[in-house]
Amino acid sequence: QVQVVESGGGLVQPGGSLRLSCAVSTGRMSNIGAIGWYRQAPGKERELVARITDGITRYSDSVLGRFTISRDFAEDGAKSAVSLEMRNLKPEDTALYYCNVQGINYLRGREFWGQGTQVTVSS
Repeated sequence: QVQVVESGGGLVQPGGSLRLSCAVSTGRMSNIGAIGWYRQAPGKERELVARITDGITRYSDSVLGRFTISRDFAEDGAKSAVSLEMRNLKPEDTALYYCNVQGINYLRGREFWGQGTQVTVSS
């Protein structure tokens, strides 16, 4: 019912930038609520990085001021794209980044995940 596909990860040096994209497709975008980015580093729990809901953004303290989340709507109302612009990357940002979609209305109570995209920050 909802397809979530991430892209844009890679290897970058400390201080560099990356842009992650999350493509969301579904029968009706009115059933989609918050869309967020999570990350999970080896040996650590998955944590929320940034989320956008009805234009309102939220960031974890560790990325505030360095990451920017934004959401675009396709004209046909069945697709959306969420981007995560990451600047001044640090080695501790290294993790597998996942896009998460929260369902509302007809999809209330359900959530959908992408397969993840790896971000590695290293010199």
